[in-house]
Amino acid sequence: MRRLFPVTDMTAHETEAGADREWSFDELADAYAYPELPGGEGAWLRANMVSSLDGAGQHDGRSQPLSSETDMRIFGTLRALADVVVVGAETVRLEGYRPARAREAFAARRAAAGQGPAPVIAVVSASLELDFSLPLFTEPLVPTLILTGAAAPAERVRAAREAGAEVLVAGDGAGVEPVRAKAVLAERGLRRQLTEGGPRLLGQFVAAEVLDELCLTVSPTMTAGDAQRIAGGPPVAVPTRFAVASLLERDGFLFTRYRRI
Repeated sequence: MRRLFPVTDMTAHETEAGADREWSFDELADAYAYPELPGGEGAWLRANMVSSLDGAGQHDGRSQPLSSETDMRIFGTLRALADVVVVGAETVRLEGYRPARAREAFAARRAAAGQGPAPVIAVVSASLELDFSLPLFTEPLVPTLILTGAAAPAERVRAAREAGAEVLVAGDGAGVEPVRAKAVLAERGLRRQLTEGGPRLLGQFVAAEVLDELCLTVSPTMTAGDAQRIAGGPPVAVPTRFAVASLLERDGFLFTRYRRI
């Protein structure tokens, strides 16, 4: 792993120590630490996505073919730093989501931050058409949350609650309003927020201007085809500007981190 940006006094040392070595989880956790929130209030929403060189966010409907071992280590680190992982219902279905697990490598860090052993998974769904027999709902360390609108089907809300999930209303209609979703989670003390997509959900967060940070892995692959980009949906009136916060590289993969200006 090489740090390309920002250039610090440690950069030369890291190079001398071996640019191709795999960073420890502690080093990755320090590199991706959440910022301190002013007054201990509010929330910080970051996204973690992967993209091919030609802009595809998936291959054959899944992101895994674009990933690497180091990308998955960063994926696990970002989860381990978060209070909650926010994910769209379609991504839950396509990626076969399971509950977040407790990881010994991050246990002390999470305890020191006042966090539980693993992040909460929060599924965004208007219809609640989910398979509640899956481990995501039957075997989590902490109950899975479902973010939905006030007009969600009552029978599906009952089914979710009977399965052990907690249903939170974050919209007046059938769908979820991104601003309210971020606030509802923050009110529960889930202020370090991470979304892993999919593209439609990320597009909604971008359009609502609630995304604070993007962690984007640029995979050295070309896919062609008609795969979605990392964010979809209607365009914003004015493109949202982000500034580069850090840039790491290993085996041709670029691990970028951008913060909203």
